[in-house]
Parts: sequence; C-alpha cells; structure tokens
Amino acid sequence: MPQPASAIVEPRLACRSDRKEDPIECSLHTLPKPLMREFQHVFGDKYLRNDDGDDEMRGIGDVSSASASTSTLSAELLAIPTNQHARHDLVAIGDHIEAEKDRLLNCFLEFGEEVCSKIQQAGYWADYIDPCSGLPMLTKNCNKVYSEVDGMECLLNYRAYNAGFCKVLTHPRWGSAVYPATIFCYAPRDVVAQILNAHYIQ
Repeated sequence: MPQPASAIVEPRLACRSDRKEDPIECSLHTLPKPLMREFQHVFGDKYLRNDDGDDEMRGIGDVSSASASTSTLSAELLAIPTNQHARHDLVAIGDHIEAEKDRLLNCFLEFGEEVCSKIQQAGYWADYIDPCSGLPMLTKNCNKVYSEVDGMECLLNYRAYNAGFCKVLTHPRWGSAVYPATIFCYAPRDVVAQILNAHYIQ
C-alpha cells in the first residue's frame, strides 16, 4: 500500500513500557485538511490553551525561555493513529468479543496515557480519544465525537464498509480483526518521533 502523503513515520509495532506481549501498530502524521476540520470540530482551539483556558501553551521543563519559544514555534498539530490486531473478528458478537474489546481498550488507554504524559512533560499539548465514546480523554468540555474509522481512512488509506448502522474498518493485513484509536498532539514532530521511538519494538 502506498505511503500516505501525511505520514512522517510509517506504521510500526510499538508497545507499552516493557509490555511487548500486546503490540500496537502506530504511526505519526500531519493532519490533512479533512482531518483538520474534524479535529477543530472536536477540540476547537483548546490545544493552544492551558487547563484554565487563558494562556497559550508554552514549552516547559529544563529549557530556557528562548529555546522554549523556538520549540513552540516549531510545534504543529500531529496525529498518532494506532491499530491493534484483535484475536477475533470484532464484527462478530458474543461475550468473548466483548471481553476482547475490553482487553484492547485497556491496552490503548495505558499506551495513550504513557505517550501523552511524555509529550506533556516535554511542554506540549496531547490528548487521546476514548474509543468507546469517541470523546477526548484529557481535554475538558469537549462534547463532539471523533470518528476513528473516518480518521484511519484519511490518515492511512485503510478501507471501511457499512455493516448495518455501523462503519467497519478493515486493516490491509488483519481485516476487521482490528481495534483503532488515536492520539493527537501539538508539538514538534522531532520531539514526538523521539518519544515514539522509545516505544517501538526493535
């Protein structure tokens, strides 16, 4: 499959800290125009503000104010789409399917929290989408739902099909045995790539 134009880092298997038994495929992308509109629909300009909603985000930590200013200027909106290979086709129904979805959800929530925490510690904004609700996990007062399937189509050129009232993502290797979820950040791409690099399975 051709590499999407938005890709900075192509899809690779990563994991939570020292948890290689549950790999997560992730990549790093700029936001194409359709996804930028979706992002603004969900987050507005909250990524530019601190928790109080008053000030623009600034680089923090062990950097001088001059270097922080330079780092902030190089920040851009980025997406980290993740996909997990499910043990079962998630289109099916049953208790074992629900248990598998719960397992995959917990894996992503731990991974998303780890990655976002590291980006925030570097002085930048980051958030991850709750795959169950489609709502941001960290940013306050957001009530617009993000579509993971539409996002994966836009960022990775993965295909989807309609099954009743649901839109089902298909992975090029795993078919519909896939669990998609996304992290967003406003940070320099080199900072984010370095953080992801620490999670990649060598």
